Amino acid sequence: MKAPPSQLRRVVAANVRRLRTTLEISQERLASDSGLHRTYVGAIERAERNVSLDNVERLALALGVEPWRLLRECE
Repeated sequence: MKAPPSQLRRVVAANVRRLRTTLEISQERLASDSGLHRTYVGAIERAERNVSLDNVERLALALGVEPWRLLRECE
């Protein structure tokens, strides 16, 4: 049985989804812009994947934010 996703993984998932939808881009577009696979981006947004720091940086660059913004819990 899998352990539930960590709080930080859920925070990253929520931030990626919120920023992506704010920019009105698809998961496919975000994946292309960040050099990641579309299904991987979807799994990140569902908090199913443990994202490496390298991929946090790639996503942040594609979303136009500093990487720490993906790790910070929204208020």
